[in-house]
Amino acid sequence: MSTYQVIFNGSPADQEFYDQLSQLEVEENADLPGAISLTLPVAVADGELTWVADGRVQPYANLAVVATPPDGADQCIFDGYVLSHKVHLPTGTSGATVEVWGQDASVLMGLTETVKEWSGLSDVYVAGQVFSSYGFSASGQNAAESAPTHTEDEHTLMQRSSDADFLRRLARRTGRWFRVTCEDKPGKRIGFFASPTLTGSPVVTLGVTDPATSSSPVLDFSWDATRPSSVAARQASLTDNDQGGVSSDTADSGLPAQDARSLADFAGKQRSVILTAAADTAELPARSAGLLREAGWFVRCEGSADVNVVKQVLRVGMLVSVEGCGSLLSGPYLVWSVRHTFSTQAHSMAFVLVRNAMGPEA
Repeated sequence: MSTYQVIFNGSPADQEFYDQLSQLEVEENADLPGAISLTLPVAVADGELTWVADGRVQPYANLAVVATPPDGADQCIFDGYVLSHKVHLPTGTSGATVEVWGQDASVLMGLTETVKEWSGLSDVYVAGQVFSSYGFSASGQNAAESAPTHTEDEHTLMQRSSDADFLRRLARRTGRWFRVTCEDKPGKRIGFFASPTLTGSPVVTLGVTDPATSSSPVLDFSWDATRPSSVAARQASLTDNDQGGVSSDTADSGLPAQDARSLADFAGKQRSVILTAAADTAELPARSAGLLREAGWFVRCEGSADVNVVKQVLRVGMLVSVEGCGSLLSGPYLVWSVRHTFSTQAHSMAFVLVRNAMGPEA
């Protein structure tokens, strides 16, 4: 049976906490910070409200959750800080509650806004420097794709925002993900500034058609054929007198297709957009590919599963396989978000899966 552990400021919660806990939810998301919400009952003790002033859930107290699937390894699904309370006090305090909300460790990167020039460095190197300043380890995936440097000959890299907003902007414009995660233990924080990996074996198979083996009670699919599938990009060069500038027209996102038909193949038409954002000429291809990567997740699957059934804690960035849903919809998917909900009997996961291709025609 799956288990979970809540850790306050480095110390595991005692049994009394679990006996009182009304609700615990953790959400991981590819393009949003991780979040936690827990609800606790409030009582009156010596004229004070329990939990409301408890040091374990005060502003910026460290809060972590580790989930363990049956016969599996520990997964630190949240490591962050308390940011908000919502206290509900009915007359007589019977039924009173406090809802505690927090955000992952990337919140530390948003406390101060900075004006800084980064010159002669690539986005990946800058991200590594920023992560290191907070004691975060850079993910090994960050250097999987090369990135051009920003030089004074064209445009240096200017930061006029918090570190979190700065890296999120840099990541989005080249089709990368910016996240701060933990893997097995709280405190071992990893800065992710990379594209998702779409190769490898799925960690779990999901299906609904066979009641005897179904791992999800329902799956909802959707697709959107109105997204762009090609980019026309032009940029004047400060180091080249060619009045035509530099071109980076492309219909290739740089990511492998997850099935037989890409967006353009499936739609039967190509939708083209013009990229007008200023960029270094060396970075222009990555900017074009980044636009297509974001648009390319045109297939979406939503569902839920119990950890005790699938024997796996789903994490953002994992690959899963969907089967038994026809040739069009079945196949590999990427985990985009997971909302974990814990109770005394279950650990359920509401997930969103995406992919950048459709299967062949039936």
